[in-house]
Amino acid sequence: MTTQKQINYERIAEAITYIKENFKKQPSLNEIAENVHISPFHFQRTFIEWAGVSPKKFMQYISIEYAKQLLKNQQATLFDTAHETGLSGTSRLHDLFINIEGMTPGEYKNGGKNLYINYSFAESPFGNIIVASTQKGICHMAFFEDQINALSKLQDRFPKANYNQVVDHIQQNALFIFKHDWSKLNQIKLHLNGTPFQLKVWETLLKIPLGGLSTYGAIAKNIDKPKASRAVGTAIGSNPVSFLIPCHRVIQSSGNIGGYMWGSTRKSAIIGWEAAKINS
Repeated sequence: MTTQKQINYERIAEAITYIKENFKKQPSLNEIAENVHISPFHFQRTFIEWAGVSPKKFMQYISIEYAKQLLKNQQATLFDTAHETGLSGTSRLHDLFINIEGMTPGEYKNGGKNLYINYSFAESPFGNIIVASTQKGICHMAFFEDQINALSKLQDRFPKANYNQVVDHIQQNALFIFKHDWSKLNQIKLHLNGTPFQLKVWETLLKIPLGGLSTYGAIAKNIDKPKASRAVGTAIGSNPVSFLIPCHRVIQSSGNIGGYMWGSTRKSAIIGWEAAKINS
């Protein structure tokens, strides 16, 4: 059943696509609203409720020039701010420590035969999401359009695991990251399997602060593999935990948004949404 929140996001996503394709022309509120087939007043109100800023301001956040400026200002000290991930003022994000505890090769090789996985479906500002956890932490999180297909993809990763559709405290803690009151975040743990290289890349992604951006080349340099930009891109593309491991914060060095497993429009929406939270 489609909820109003999902309908609103779909409208916002359509508007973001239009803005991305036409931002050089700086389309007016009326033009954008007409493109998504709602009144300018309703569109403005819905957009502000979703992003916290006006469509015009949001347009600045997702433009190529904004991305270039952000990279220019922050890239040099991006990874020095690992312990400063947060918002100032009453909405300050603090005490968010994400630890990766890798699965043993045996756990993954045998298809999760001895794993007990809880999973649930939830809504986020960017569409529906499936989240799964073991007793050690979050093992899977992904945006989806079709619930059955989303569960099938999870089961493909761990075909022999024992599944239970239930919301547990590990999932609840993880989903707090979408809340506006960031201060309620508890410690979030991830239970993942990956090669040492993948885990190193994923850990580096965790150091990009909220509202910050990096590039594939910058991450390759940070892990002392300056010529491994392509391999870094592959590791980022295999990230099994959307949003919590912020692969959406990695863009092309030109400032272009680049690809994203869950769609470039959703990636633009997340980047703009996070920038709005920082700047508001």
